[in-house]
Amino acid sequence: MRPRRFLPAGPLKGRIRVPGDKSISHRSIMLGALAVGETRVTGLLEGEDVLATAAAMRAMGASVKRLDKGNSGAEWVINGVGVGALLQPEAPLDMGNSGTSTRLLMGLVASHPITATFTGDGSLSKRPMGRVIDPLTTMGASFEASAGGRLPLILKGADTPVPITYRLPVASAQVKSAILLAGLNTPGITTVIEPVPTRDHSERMLRGFGADITVETDADGARVISIRGEAELRPQTIEVPGDPSSAAFFIVAALVVPGSEVLIENVGLNPTRAGIIEVLRLMGGSIEEVSPREVGGEPVADLLVRHSALRGIAVDPAIVPSMVDEFPALFVAASLAEGVTTTSGLEELRVKESDRISVMATALAAAGARVEEREDGLVITGTGGEPLVGTNGAIATHLDHRIAMSMAIAGLVSRTGVEVDDTRPIATSFPVFESMLAQLATDLAA
Repeated sequence: MRPRRFLPAGPLKGRIRVPGDKSISHRSIMLGALAVGETRVTGLLEGEDVLATAAAMRAMGASVKRLDKGNSGAEWVINGVGVGALLQPEAPLDMGNSGTSTRLLMGLVASHPITATFTGDGSLSKRPMGRVIDPLTTMGASFEASAGGRLPLILKGADTPVPITYRLPVASAQVKSAILLAGLNTPGITTVIEPVPTRDHSERMLRGFGADITVETDADGARVISIRGEAELRPQTIEVPGDPSSAAFFIVAALVVPGSEVLIENVGLNPTRAGIIEVLRLMGGSIEEVSPREVGGEPVADLLVRHSALRGIAVDPAIVPSMVDEFPALFVAASLAEGVTTTSGLEELRVKESDRISVMATALAAAGARVEEREDGLVITGTGGEPLVGTNGAIATHLDHRIAMSMAIAGLVSRTGVEVDDTRPIATSFPVFESMLAQLATDLAA
């Protein structure tokens, strides 16, 4: 355990560049490992989750190396083995805390004639994998999973995988991506139908690597994504934009800490990911896009964020897929807003690294917020900009990095500070989070 109390801060000032987008980082390593030739990646998020993906691809035959470029950061060089040529790993694949690594790699392995054992830490081992196991079983893979479809599990890939057409029962970019990745080495055309659009990094990046992939809209408005199997992927040069999920914590911090003005550079603004910005603007947040541009097929801009008087709103459940990971940060913003913020349609949050609805309700209430927990979301009555009281004891983060970071931001706008029980999980997605906070708020106490 590494507890820390985050104390009230003065205005946050300056400019920062958040680490690379985690979703894009995962996929760049996976697809680079399946391309024939050398893929080069800059801006990669070097958190524990992405490093787990890198280690897994090495274990299955790819060369994945980090080259230190000094002041210009690091470049990752991946020499792939080609689609269909993954090797059987000699040891279990340790996924750590990464649900993305687990579900997407299950898809990759499912259509290769190899067997892999997936393990994870205590938090990941509580997360159900059934929603991925079901379609991959239909494609010909077989599984020996722990109770409830959980890790550890053994996956035996199909000798002759079968293409499927699969309609997603719930919105999930991870399930969609797992099926599409399995489709890469499956003869014929594999199709995923998603009634509710989810983040589309997989589709964009698969197309960039040369996969034959189409995206259409059917008569009911659902997205129909089809990929032709037995693909030959081409190596790429990739610049990973800043992770909007990581930027969200600093966007919220700058909005709620009086006197703040922060420029966050190079933030990815993929419309399937940028819902948090739209919602915060509806709440009255001042978030200006500076120098909008496109990098590697992804929209990017610098974000100038200024302290704002926020007001509560009813968040449209239709926007949930484009900000599902950012709700813990939004809950903090809602706690400081004027009036009531209502969220619904958040059942997915109950099966994340923790039950984020329940855990955030408990944490914010302990810090002095007025919170009502419902089955599918929270109703939060804000303080109108007045600081939260703060906590007497430590907040239980349940090994969830987003809970830890969200409550750290809550501590900045409290009277007595907010203590989190363990800051170590932050390293899974944002290892420099605490140092960036210190950079913006020189009077932030440790």
